[in-house]
Amino acid sequence: MYKTILVPVATDHSDHTKTAFEVAKALVDKGGRIIAIHVIEPIPSYVAQYLPEGQLEHGREQAAEALELEVGDVKGVEMRLINGSAGQAITDFAAANNVDLIVIASHKPGLQDYFLGSTAARVVRHARCAVHVVR
Repeated sequence: MYKTILVPVATDHSDHTKTAFEVAKALVDKGGRIIAIHVIEPIPSYVAQYLPEGQLEHGREQAAEALELEVGDVKGVEMRLINGSAGQAITDFAAANNVDLIVIASHKPGLQDYFLGSTAARVVRHARCAVHVVR
């Protein structure tokens, strides 16, 4: 069993999020923690300069609301928003927060994933802890 479990949530690909939380609940130690995170990808500065004032804050608020909807009624889940490139941000967060297990949802790999790699594949390759992939 695991003391700290991280469940990355991509609110635009939420097909397996419920299953990921079920797996996390089944594997967490009594008194353990489940942390749900959503990674906000950086907006290039050459784009950000043309956004209306307050747009970035509004986007962050929308991301927080979407994360809350994805977590739903799962009890005892801590929610965090982090910034960065998804694969790197997830593994960095896991290392910095003594995460024992990452439960990450993945889609069926397509041709583009063989060239670029999916976020789940990056997490599997670079995480310093156990990773459970849900499909």
